[in-house]
Amino acid sequence: MNVNSIHISNYRNIGEMELFPYKGVNVIFGENAQGKTNLLESIWLFSGFRSFRGSKDNELIKFGEDYLKSEIDFYGAGREQSAKIVISRQSKKILLNSVPVTAASRLIGNFNCVVFSPAYLSLVKGSPSERRRFIDSAICQIKPSYTKSISDYNKVLVQRNSFLKDLKFNNSSYDFLEIWNQKLAQLAAVIINERISYIKRLSATASDIYLGLSGEKEQMDIEYKMRVSSNRYESVSENVDAEHIEKLLKQSENSDIMYGSTNIGAHHDEIDIKIDNMSAKSFGSQGQQRSAALALKLGEAEILKEITGERPVALLDDVMSELDVNRQDYILNHIKDWQVFITCCEPSTVLRLCEGKTFEISNGRLK
Repeated sequence: MNVNSIHISNYRNIGEMELFPYKGVNVIFGENAQGKTNLLESIWLFSGFRSFRGSKDNELIKFGEDYLKSEIDFYGAGREQSAKIVISRQSKKILLNSVPVTAASRLIGNFNCVVFSPAYLSLVKGSPSERRRFIDSAICQIKPSYTKSISDYNKVLVQRNSFLKDLKFNNSSYDFLEIWNQKLAQLAAVIINERISYIKRLSATASDIYLGLSGEKEQMDIEYKMRVSSNRYESVSENVDAEHIEKLLKQSENSDIMYGSTNIGAHHDEIDIKIDNMSAKSFGSQGQQRSAALALKLGEAEILKEITGERPVALLDDVMSELDVNRQDYILNHIKDWQVFITCCEPSTVLRLCEGKTFEISNGRLK
């Protein structure tokens, strides 16, 4: 998949911009707050997901203007295609190949891309919920039905927690807890097994990428850890039965009733990222943590390629910071057969690019 052209009007600090990117590596450089990330964000919106910076639609419109317009021509699914987004203060209009689309989510699967920004360091440095959310979102892209599994699980979890709080004052209904245990265990098994399957694939692809980033000096591994008690986790690499989860829920009932919340389940599990068998979160350097997060995102892209037959476009925002020269060189010159957009501040970085295009942005304009 390749972006052939981009045309942007009134997008944040960008007034008018037209860009014809290279099919391989594209480096966008310039000082801070000039519009580099805005360009990547405008491309990302065509994936069908919301801004990776968490912004609302109205916040994307250039100050003093009434609307924004973003258009791309791209090659995907074996043919030339186009997409257009127009956002005003009152409405949002989307077209795919000149045909109106009812919602941005309808774009999902038509234009595939992955994004890395400094915020994604939380995949390594952040809480377990950040890593679970990343895995769940990645699975949803390749298996849309998984979204319903997550939604159903969260609904049952809320209902079980509410029931646990009631049990403090009404022990006569204790027998109904078994029903909630069964429901939650069945849904948890679906989620956990999907995660385990995905992590097996991700560990293989991301580990190879990390090996290249480190100059084959370091090894990254990913493990799924299931919470089996309030303070203990076990590594899991094979499918888990609902009966086993139900048994763990039964063992945790007294503690659950005491605290009024569910202490066992898919909402408490952990994804453990290790570098040379050491926790990347606790012992990794800034460069190692950034490399691991980048490897996870590029590994996600490789899996999308395996499933769809096309590599998604990669948007790498401020990826060079805190990486040594060798790791930067790998990103610039060793990612092959893949369209990549990289933003950076240092002009010296672009001098090491062997093949590709460079674009300088200043005050929202291409120089």
